[in-house]
Amino acid sequence: MPSAIPPVDVQAMESARARQAVLTKPAGSLGRLEDLSIRLAGMTGRLDPPLGDAVVFTLAADHGVAAEGVSAYPAEVTPQMVLNFLRGGAAINVLAREVGARVVVADMGVDADLPADPGLRAVKIRRGTGNIALGPAMTVDEASRAIAAGRELVRTELEAGLDVVLTGDMGIANTTASAAIVCAFTGLSPAVVVGRGTGVDDEGLMRKRDAVGRALAVNAAAIGAGALETLAAVGGLEIAGLVGVILEAASHRKPVIVDGFISGAAALTATAMEPAVTGYLIASHRSQELGHGAVLERLGLAPLLDLDLRLGEGTGAALALPLVRASVRLLNDMATFGEAGVSERAIMVPTTE
Repeated sequence: MPSAIPPVDVQAMESARARQAVLTKPAGSLGRLEDLSIRLAGMTGRLDPPLGDAVVFTLAADHGVAAEGVSAYPAEVTPQMVLNFLRGGAAINVLAREVGARVVVADMGVDADLPADPGLRAVKIRRGTGNIALGPAMTVDEASRAIAAGRELVRTELEAGLDVVLTGDMGIANTTASAAIVCAFTGLSPAVVVGRGTGVDDEGLMRKRDAVGRALAVNAAAIGAGALETLAAVGGLEIAGLVGVILEAASHRKPVIVDGFISGAAALTATAMEPAVTGYLIASHRSQELGHGAVLERLGLAPLLDLDLRLGEGTGAALALPLVRASVRLLNDMATFGEAGVSERAIMVPTTE
């Protein structure tokens, strides 16, 4: 069965690379911004892709594994933070306003009855997941429905002119589920993947590692069955929704700026389902969360920023957006040597006597 994700446009990348070679600067002097502009050309098929309409998809859900004492915050924080998003008072709201992005907040599986709000996409699949330390997070059908809901969120925004996707999340205990996903797809042990998340103490960290180890053991059969089954077994509803967001965006050749650890787990899952997705991913930052480096390494992505962030919500993605836009502007708006009348680098030819 052919992939639903189009391959990156190699010809557009070559055109971007050729233009980079004649801009008024020493070759390679803009570092990874040059490579980023070339990758964006490959994603979109254009040297000057529109990146004005940026949308942060901040998806929220609860996790049954919170009962294992794996978070420094109680589960009630998830619905409370969703309301904060809707009021515009969270970090992602502040950063989105600063960089000119819109925030789409979606209830994928919050374990509470949230009030109706014009800013909330109510697509709840179920009220939180099961405790992965005891069994599967959800059924395969529920995971599929969450992916489909994420895809639909993107399709709706495409009608409004979506240019670039930013991923975000909210869900108490979702670093535990994400760690289980990363361990499942990489084969790494919880000891090198599970981090402190919301800031748990040493005892909390031990509980998290134990919970992830138990989750991997009790769900071993499902983990071995495939990517979707793995997601259903140890993932989360907001993670599944982000998988759908990523898949749908890539299918329309839209760049995806991936946030931190939870978004990284979703990206890892999406690429396990559709390897061609990797060509559309931009790593915004390196999270302080322990296992994020393993995610970036597996995806083959170098982060644009390293600010010791571990918040989620899409904050790292929002901070990276100006760099993404700047790389395209540099490629297109800088003069070439010929246009500026600037002499190019001299080629030294050795003389012989």
